Amino acid sequence: MINRIKTYFLLGILTVILVFIGGFFGKSGLITALIFAFFLNWISYFFSDKIVLTMYRAREVKENEEPYLHSIVSELSHAAEIPKPKIYIINSSTPNAFATGRSPNNAVIALTTGIIELLDEKELKGVIAHELTHIKDRDILVATIAATIAGAITFLARMLQYMAFFGSMDSDDRKNGNIFGLIAILLFAILAPIAALIVQLAISRSREYLADEGGAKICRNPLYLANALRKLAYGVKRYPMTTANPATSHLFIVSPFSGKTILTLFSTHPPIEERIKRLERMIL
Repeated sequence: MINRIKTYFLLGILTVILVFIGGFFGKSGLITALIFAFFLNWISYFFSDKIVLTMYRAREVKENEEPYLHSIVSELSHAAEIPKPKIYIINSSTPNAFATGRSPNNAVIALTTGIIELLDEKELKGVIAHELTHIKDRDILVATIAATIAGAITFLARMLQYMAFFGSMDSDDRKNGNIFGLIAILLFAILAPIAALIVQLAISRSREYLADEGGAKICRNPLYLANALRKLAYGVKRYPMTTANPATSHLFIVSPFSGKTILTLFSTHPPIEERIKRLERMIL
């Protein structure tokens, strides 16, 4: 419940930032930016699953090809009380998994060959239950809303920078010699998208904690996922997904990147050690 409240609170912060920037342009500027951002994200919302699956060359597997996986997914989907999602396989040594699709009725769970080879049945159940929680809670929708608002913030902030530099908005300020006003506008235009990104990442991290908790309840044992996360942390370090796109890293159950790079400063995932501790403290 606390994490859900935090998620809605952070979405509210994004909205406030967006409305505040829009105030510089009046109603027409705000509406134009929102329409532009929503149009781009509408495409992403309805076709994101196909785009991501194609990006990683994922292949759908039928029940006669992978009866073992289909049996696990069927069992856990029944426990989660959602339709059984399609199963896709990604040919990669990196042990990882993600869920995509805008609703439980057209969802997909994608698993790498690396994760299938690395985890035992109980650990695999923990991972799949985690992904089913993302599907059940419609986390793709939450992420899309956040991305839409953050995208509009970035778009408006760039317009602010443009106007500040070329004087279409600050002619009065220049006449009055208000250089401090121009500096404030530029700083805000630069910092607003960064703030939006940070809030986006915070939302993503909150959803991961919720999915861990929900997955533990679905498979009725939090240690299944805790043990899986330990193995996945080691596996990703040993076999990092070098072809992973940073824009899709938030989809995976663990970050596909390895080591302390600039990407870890903006990680969409909470620390694995903290996730494991929370799971081990759970009492079902």
